[in-house]
Amino acid sequence: MSTQEIDRPAASAHAGGQAAAARPLGPTKALSQFVAGLSFEDLDDTALYKARCHTLDTIGACLAGSRQEVSRIAAAVLDELMAPGAVPVPGLARRTDALSAAFLAGTAVHGLELDDGFRPGAIHPGSVVVPVALAMGHVTEADGKRFLTAIVAGYEVATRIAALIHPKPRWRGFHNTAIIGVFAAAAVAAVLKGYDAAIVENAFGLAASSASGIRSYVRGGDVKRIHPGLAARDGILSALLAAKGHLGASDVLEGKDGFFHAFAGEDSDFGGADIFAAGGRLNGRFAIADCYIKPHACCRHLHPAIDALIDILTAEDLAPEDVASVDVATYKVASTHGTIGWNAMTTAQMSFPFALAAAVQHRAVHLHHFSDAGRRDADVLRHCAKVHVRADDALDATYPKKRPARVIVTTTAGKQVTRSVDEPLGSAANPVPDAQLHEKFHALADPVIGTERAKRVARDIWALEGMASVRGFAESLAG
Repeated sequence: MSTQEIDRPAASAHAGGQAAAARPLGPTKALSQFVAGLSFEDLDDTALYKARCHTLDTIGACLAGSRQEVSRIAAAVLDELMAPGAVPVPGLARRTDALSAAFLAGTAVHGLELDDGFRPGAIHPGSVVVPVALAMGHVTEADGKRFLTAIVAGYEVATRIAALIHPKPRWRGFHNTAIIGVFAAAAVAAVLKGYDAAIVENAFGLAASSASGIRSYVRGGDVKRIHPGLAARDGILSALLAAKGHLGASDVLEGKDGFFHAFAGEDSDFGGADIFAAGGRLNGRFAIADCYIKPHACCRHLHPAIDALIDILTAEDLAPEDVASVDVATYKVASTHGTIGWNAMTTAQMSFPFALAAAVQHRAVHLHHFSDAGRRDADVLRHCAKVHVRADDALDATYPKKRPARVIVTTTAGKQVTRSVDEPLGSAANPVPDAQLHEKFHALADPVIGTERAKRVARDIWALEGMASVRGFAESLAG
């Protein structure tokens, strides 16, 4: 079943016998029917390939993130409160219940700013979708085909909702991954449990009241890390409650006092919106085909400028001391990162001055550059004041269809070199090559589970559709 086949209901008849014109389903029912009706046979080769790529990438981020302090704190708290269970968490030795496993894995994935995203919606779907698929796939003993179907469904729900309303929630102070991820989590759980459209819509109705997450993290702290974990946990709970008959509001996305009203503003009317048109279709019918994978360990808004800067440094063979200034013009949302400091890892990974300073010094932006030692590195810090960022109206007019940046490097000799990037590496139009994807995965996974186990995990991901049950696969990821 394609997305086009569920976003228009059949014609009905008036009392007078005349057929009424077909009316489009509202976003809530359209997504509910899509989730309930999607099968493995509906997935095209592109969607399957990208589902494997993003599962591999997300699991790598999860394994690396399982070692971060926030993940350790979260696990310690659950150890105090929850009895041991049967569900594994990537990178952790302790088994727990499905809700806690999804929470811990979601927290780990998003913990190091290494996870994937969808540019038109400014959302990180993998950090919610894959943890739920692993936890609920283990519980339901789903086969590999259903697991992949759930992945694609979760990405579709997350990305289409986000693209329809972005950037309005951003300007109202909300974090899209947090507020929208709960719907994606409910969708994944629903596919793995085999729920019908009525239950899915009911799950969405419940999930909407769990949607939360504000952008206070730009001022410091680590709350951003747990946002996907909370969404993953609450989405599963919403789906299971709905299946037991706990009622939520119908048409909760577009309805009066619903999700869009709360997070996008009362001046917006999304009732007649074609939810599946949101974000477009560049590479295929399913939105997962248009999601990006990060080559740099920082906020995606910084990546176009990083690509441009590294290209200049490499092409001109500039040493760090040759750089006098780095001037960045970009779209408005990205430009707000020009004033973010680097007092903590969370802020440094969203800071234009620090990330570009690291690029000037190292011609790369790696995870360790944002560590405590990396943020104290005098060789990097000397370049921070050289970075200047501004919003450009012409570039802003192309966002979110593009993610543009123009970088001008002025050398100490007075030479100016300019580069423009519309599609940073890892985007749908400029994808990360398979070899680089596997290199990133092993760099993240090998230190946690060992090289040989990591190789087996990668092989298993590329053979998921042949698995009779993903339970063993989920077990192989535990620490």
